[in-house]
Amino acid sequence: MRKLVLLSLALLACGSTGSSPDGGADASNNDASSPLDAQSPGDAGDGAAPLAARCVQVASDPQIKQALPTATVDVTMPVLAGKHTPVKSGDDLQAAIDAAQPGDTLELEAGATFTGPFTLRAKTGSDWIVIRTATPDEQFAAPGTRVSPALAPKMAKIVASSTPITVEKGAGHYRLIGLEVTATAGKYINSAIDLTVQTTSDADLAHDIVIDRVYLHGDPIGARRGVALNAKSSAVIDSYIAGFREQGADSQAIAGWTGPGPYLVANDYLEGASENIMFGGSDPSIQNLVPSDIEICGNYMKKDVAWMGGGWVVKNLFELKNAHRVLATGNVLEYNWADGQVGFAVLLTPRNQDGAAPWSGVEDVTFAYNIVRHTGSGFNALNSDNDNPSQGLARALVQNNLWDDIDSTKYGGQGRDFQYVYGAPGGTDLKIDHNTSTMAQNASFTLGDTAKYGANTIFTNNIVAHGSYGVFGGGQGEGKVALDYYLTSYAFDHDAIFGGGNSTAYPTGNFFPASQADVGFATDWSLTSASPYKNAGSDGKDLGADIAGVLAATKGVAQ
Repeated sequence: MRKLVLLSLALLACGSTGSSPDGGADASNNDASSPLDAQSPGDAGDGAAPLAARCVQVASDPQIKQALPTATVDVTMPVLAGKHTPVKSGDDLQAAIDAAQPGDTLELEAGATFTGPFTLRAKTGSDWIVIRTATPDEQFAAPGTRVSPALAPKMAKIVASSTPITVEKGAGHYRLIGLEVTATAGKYINSAIDLTVQTTSDADLAHDIVIDRVYLHGDPIGARRGVALNAKSSAVIDSYIAGFREQGADSQAIAGWTGPGPYLVANDYLEGASENIMFGGSDPSIQNLVPSDIEICGNYMKKDVAWMGGGWVVKNLFELKNAHRVLATGNVLEYNWADGQVGFAVLLTPRNQDGAAPWSGVEDVTFAYNIVRHTGSGFNALNSDNDNPSQGLARALVQNNLWDDIDSTKYGGQGRDFQYVYGAPGGTDLKIDHNTSTMAQNASFTLGDTAKYGANTIFTNNIVAHGSYGVFGGGQGEGKVALDYYLTSYAFDHDAIFGGGNSTAYPTGNFFPASQADVGFATDWSLTSASPYKNAGSDGKDLGADIAGVLAATKGVAQ
């Protein structure tokens, strides 16, 4: 049996309908250009760690007081006392689903293909129905182990020329295990699994759906989405979601916009052209709904560099547009380039997407102990929606992350480490602290637009590249003049900005090593014992990210 357990940060670190969110249509190579690529923590070869090792509980920060998720999804394997029904090749799978009762298990023949679409029905009772390949776990993949396409011959295959798996109103307590789900050859599908119910009432939503060790992929002609994650209390774990790309519209591995949560996305491979994972992007059908209590842990989010120049709409790797209480830790995010947008990898951008959801906002986010690499720019925050009325960005902590190979010469775009821009009044409490960025061509921290914003913006204890402009504000220049002009209130100290910059232009208490070599990096981007920035943080810790903690949190993820 297995249950999600959140490790304390101290324990880890001491070892160290819109059916189409964003429906409209932001130069890379695959060379290993990072010391981390050379040693590759994802190539540890010791198998996937259990879910407990994927979710690092970061404490609420005393300066911004961000709330952590208040609910989680219990992914303990249910003990079922009902029937085990074999479903053989040629059998009627929908009839078997319709007949199944809570407590039953449907065992689909491995290697058989079942042509849908299929609908998960609402049942009476709270016991689970499991729909799984008949291959036993010991011959397939143990719980806690991410599947891969190599296991497809041991899976039952579900195909359809439209969305293969959907839910009806009120469907709940289903667990899908060890299935391959895809389009009929040569067909476009909107989603592989769609948990959306068209309703204006929370009571109608599907609920308690766990997608476990499932392989989802689209046809090469294109597919919009792996999972439309719009049910209540649902999870995607140990799964492989690949090949979701579309020309002329956005596509995602996972997207959720009209379900309240809680959600767990853990130990998955996620591949989508526009956003690998996104919450928000289309107005909820339910008044005042915000996807909330979201845990995103130990996932490998990647784009296929073969997509470059193929007409697929590429934007970013991780985006929140309408979400509250989000914990994202231990993830590896890589390969993103300028295309449909300007190439930022991680975005916190509050959006009232279609203008009918002014309650939309991004609040209480913890993004920590992640690796982001091989991208045109790193992190972009928007104070609030500049197109429609929205709530602002509030209480976001970006801490102890490694940003490696931020390179606009290879991946296009702007070559910026961090950006925080104005939309409308409302945003407050953004803390960017103890991050390490290994390079950037343009700027370490960019601000801009027309008026003050961003009360209590904190940029401390970071190691960042100066690039061409360092800390820069549009129309204002570099350093303190930009910070004073654009930010309502801020702290900017104990940062090491390497490779340029006039120290007199910045607030006091910062450092300006002449080059990357002068920082004193080890090959894994931690600091050597000789580095002048050992124990130089405002908290007495090393400047930059806790690299030992980052590598522990991401061990085995990128494989």
